[in-house]
Amino acid sequence: MRNRPWLRTPSPRAVLYAALAANCVVAITKIAAAAWTGSSAMTSEAVHSVVDTLNEILLLYGIQRADRRPDADHPLGYGRELYFWSFIVALLVFALGAIAAIFEGVGHILNPEPVQDRFIIYGVLAVAFLVDGASWLVALQRFRRTKGDLGFYDAVRRSKDPPSFIVLLEDSVALLGIIVAAAGTYAAAAFHEPILDGLASIVIGLLLAATALIIAQESKSLLIGERADQDLSRSILGIVAAEEGVAGANGLLSVQLAPDQVLVALSVEFDDEMRSGQIEDQVADMEQKIRMAHPEVVALFVKPQTAKGFAKARRARFGDMP
Repeated sequence: MRNRPWLRTPSPRAVLYAALAANCVVAITKIAAAAWTGSSAMTSEAVHSVVDTLNEILLLYGIQRADRRPDADHPLGYGRELYFWSFIVALLVFALGAIAAIFEGVGHILNPEPVQDRFIIYGVLAVAFLVDGASWLVALQRFRRTKGDLGFYDAVRRSKDPPSFIVLLEDSVALLGIIVAAAGTYAAAAFHEPILDGLASIVIGLLLAATALIIAQESKSLLIGERADQDLSRSILGIVAAEEGVAGANGLLSVQLAPDQVLVALSVEFDDEMRSGQIEDQVADMEQKIRMAHPEVVALFVKPQTAKGFAKARRARFGDMP
């Protein structure tokens, strides 16, 4: 194989670099504002931005590691390493982001202190909203190109490219967190209740916890091994069924190895009169057509098998699953 022949659509490095730059700027301003004003919500937002910065670095590292060529020890490549680092991101969001924000909020409620220089907080949050908003637009543009006609929830569930939806989720929660922090600061000053600033911090922590759970669930599923998109499976079966000498395309098993790497195992019934040499030639032609139509198929196995034999093997493995 040539270096990275499977990458039909590059991983969204541009989205990650945009998010990384935005979070670095925002984290610095939030840390300074939190230290100056003593705001609990601003402290939580500062932690939030620091965690997001670390996440972008980890995802970029994961993409670099996943792009390595296959070798003897890893014949199917290193694509799933991206899913591993995506799962680590979920742990970081929960452990460093959510827990820290909730802990900060509880501490402020137990020992409330008035927020100082709240207009500094508003100014910093306004700048953060603009910077994070620009990053969010970049992530949204990328996500819209990849999701097609699917709704947001279905697109996240079916996505095989964690950085695409992780950055969008993080930026969305960042914008919500800024709104919550601003509301908490205003309410604490307007009602002379410093504990409202602490409550805002807890809400930010809960938002981060929910984000972490979504990322963890999707990354875990991909790390275990999800099937490829059903549109891809139908297309491959259509290519096979149209081949001369093929009595039937029984079905296939597929595993998503990386955002643009798929393993496919095909069950094909050939005409009875075909000899072994003819079947070999037909399989080679079939593989060529499939790879031309779907370069993301990096590993393809074809098993000559009757429809009855395939159905029996399928029942033995999956039971009566439709």
